[in-house]
Amino acid sequence: MTIWRRAKKTLTNPLPPDEALRQHRNRKFDGQVQKSVRFIEEMLGENDDLVIRSFRIFHVYDAVAIYFANIVNRETSNEAIFRPLMKPPSTAARSRLRGRALREVIVKEVLHHEEVYLRKDLIKVVEDILRGNTVVLVQHCDEVIVIATRRVPQRNPDQPETEQVIRGARDGFVEQLSTNITLLRYRLQTPNLRVKMMTIGQLTKTKVAVCYIEGVARPVLVQEVLDRLKSIETDSVLDAGTLEQFIEDNHWSPFPQVQNSERPDKCVASLLEGRVVILTDATPFSLIVPAVFVQFNQTMDDYSERWLMSSLIRFVRLVALIFSFIFPSLYVAIIAFNPELIPTKFAVAVAGGRAGVPFPAVIEVLLMEVSMEVLREATLRLPQQVGGALSIVGVLIIGQAAVAAGFASPITVVIIALTTIGSFATPAYNAAIALRILRFVLTILAGLFGLYGVVVGLILVSNHMLSLRSFGIPYLSPVVPLNWEGLKDALIRAPLWSMWRRPKQLNPVDHRRLSPDTLQKMMEPRSHTLDPVKPRRLK
Repeated sequence: MTIWRRAKKTLTNPLPPDEALRQHRNRKFDGQVQKSVRFIEEMLGENDDLVIRSFRIFHVYDAVAIYFANIVNRETSNEAIFRPLMKPPSTAARSRLRGRALREVIVKEVLHHEEVYLRKDLIKVVEDILRGNTVVLVQHCDEVIVIATRRVPQRNPDQPETEQVIRGARDGFVEQLSTNITLLRYRLQTPNLRVKMMTIGQLTKTKVAVCYIEGVARPVLVQEVLDRLKSIETDSVLDAGTLEQFIEDNHWSPFPQVQNSERPDKCVASLLEGRVVILTDATPFSLIVPAVFVQFNQTMDDYSERWLMSSLIRFVRLVALIFSFIFPSLYVAIIAFNPELIPTKFAVAVAGGRAGVPFPAVIEVLLMEVSMEVLREATLRLPQQVGGALSIVGVLIIGQAAVAAGFASPITVVIIALTTIGSFATPAYNAAIALRILRFVLTILAGLFGLYGVVVGLILVSNHMLSLRSFGIPYLSPVVPLNWEGLKDALIRAPLWSMWRRPKQLNPVDHRRLSPDTLQKMMEPRSHTLDPVKPRRLK
């Protein structure tokens, strides 16, 4: 066995990243192993974990294997590559093989691996090595043999941390793209599920999978997603959030126009509606497009429970969202500009609580809001064992100390506490952040102009949301434009058997998701099989 070690060189004028690969993009393997190895070594540069091992195939043919030691599966390399290649088969013992015949014997008779392919382009060979594969260059063979031997530490699918579930599946996406695709195919065992792979990022070479159901999703939507992804030319894609910022319609809006999720069942439900799911390697989050605002107020638990319970919970979430969004600004506007709107007894209580507070109402509310945001961020960044205790103790101590010191009134502390609790009821974290940002704007407008400022602020926010699009779909649909069929799964959650159409705003190819026979049977009265008065008789 021989391990080649590259001599150290000093680069006086190093080329920019990937510039050398671009200059040699037409370089082909011509069967000269030594020359090609030197070229690959030059492209990869100085790396102590780069292994270049020379050996003899069938004890006859000179060959070199190149791989990075830390990202390959050593057991796979030894058992599926080196052991069979270094043991002479009967065909090689009888005759001297060359060229295509030698390659056919190696690939089809000798290598015990499921993923083996050939390369002619040396730049592609370099990229395969960087990806964690093992390449074998054989003398008198005009193509390089590439074997998939990548080994990346991975964790098992576990319950998502950002999307808690009460009644539903407990598995979530992981960092490995292949595992995430498996989780989708496990739930969607249909030949119509399509997965389109691409690589984005000149340095990271991140794999991205675009998933959709053929015959349900609109081809123009799928093509638009692919075009937006292909237009991204950047050095790195480290997370799904990077792709989200490149493919969204309005880059200046605080509202998210792409939904993210860690849950495979949520992605499958979106695929069945006619949406497109984007999976990114090395991140457990998926992207769902297009996305409308009502999606961020929905959870998978809504579809696991009966429709009355789900509708009530969804309505409670909507009330909490509206309450947390406008209540602080209404409080500031009424206290500072229109105290006559408060009932007399309540006004006396509020005035007594605010006695001695040195700040105007708007400053008081903003100070408490900023304090709660700082406390919330500190709770998220601290270890889990400490964060929960800090959130409870911090709120109690800060609120009590602020009231005792005269920096805030008790009613203000109550308002901010209810607002914060209401913001936690929004299932989507990114949508809650957008509302929190706009809540500060509304509070400042209320402090400057009173109720007029609140109304103007709400009009501006509404106009902005009406102008938003997500891949051409209005952001407030199915409310605006009004779609009665879509409202069954917007403000409330109607019975599942009544939602027999897929969302109309997505314009799916196949709009029906429930058979007419099932719908008709659901409308018929049920037979009382065990009724003691009129029992049902078996035919």
